Amino acid sequence: MIRQLAFDLPLTEAMTRESFFAAPSNAVALQMMERWQDWPERKLLLLGPEGAGKTHLAQVWAGMTGALILNAADLAHQDPTGLARQPVVVEDADRIGAGETALFHLHNLVTEAGALLMTATTPPRDWGLSLPDLASRMQATQTAKLEAPDDALLSAVLVKLFADRQVTVAPNLIAYLVTRIPRSISAARTVVADLDARALAAGRPITRALAGDLLDSRKT
Repeated sequence: MIRQLAFDLPLTEAMTRESFFAAPSNAVALQMMERWQDWPERKLLLLGPEGAGKTHLAQVWAGMTGALILNAADLAHQDPTGLARQPVVVEDADRIGAGETALFHLHNLVTEAGALLMTATTPPRDWGLSLPDLASRMQATQTAKLEAPDDALLSAVLVKLFADRQVTVAPNLIAYLVTRIPRSISAARTVVADLDARALAAGRPITRALAGDLLDSRKT
């Protein structure tokens, strides 16, 4: 059945372990999440390009540990002493800004009851940190890396993203998109959202022809 009307409804994207697809590009990082109690000093830095799946993997770890998830920009307004007693995720640590002092204290105060997972797109040497002691601690923190997704992972992600929107598409559409969109999960998320919006607005199903029209329009 073709959906006739487009509604601005909130989209709930699954961020569970079951919806996280293991692949060569993320297998080592996933194993490190599952063995988080073995992290040196209970700390880990998760690195990867934009759209590689860092947030999803951080959500998986938070599900394992009950961790509190904070954006680095909000860390300056938190009490690091209290945070250090529990597992914590600091997202976008490479954008720490005014939170450097809070991150420094949190890093130093993590107890055996706590753990610290940080995500970033670049290594600490490129963060422009003004506190030398924080810079040295960040550079000494164990790192896990996510690489750009391969064809199999990108295909699985596209299927998942359509399923999150309760949309079933033909397998040939998935194969077509994999060869034509940038190799990142964020690019997959964007193209699925754009296709869904265009199909709803036009009262058309999501087909390879519709995808071709969308991708061609981006070239002009």
